[in-house]
Amino acid sequence: MKPETLGFFEKVYEVARQIPYGRVTSYGAIARYLGATKSARIVGYAMNGSFGKDVPAHRVVNRKGLLTGKHHFEGSHLMQQLLENEGIEVIDNQIQNLESVFWDPSEEMS
Repeated sequence: MKPETLGFFEKVYEVARQIPYGRVTSYGAIARYLGATKSARIVGYAMNGSFGKDVPAHRVVNRKGLLTGKHHFEGSHLMQQLLENEGIEVIDNQIQNLESVFWDPSEEMS
């Protein structure tokens, strides 16, 4: 991996670590906050590689609230269980009431 990619991943992890308990954000929202609007997929790659880095990757979902990264967690329902433990309702792999639990780093971090 290129050094600039690793640097971007670390920036992604820093933003993800700021997501409050009981809230979620999207790959795209993190990418926008970092000034890389078209890099939502790269944020997803960063989340895939975040195991063991003390990053709450379970709080990052796609723009529709789908648990698209769930297959990167141990067990078939770990991502959903982690979210539900924080009080977030998940039905059919999708966050319910997304707008009420969505955290936008562009609005919350300055």
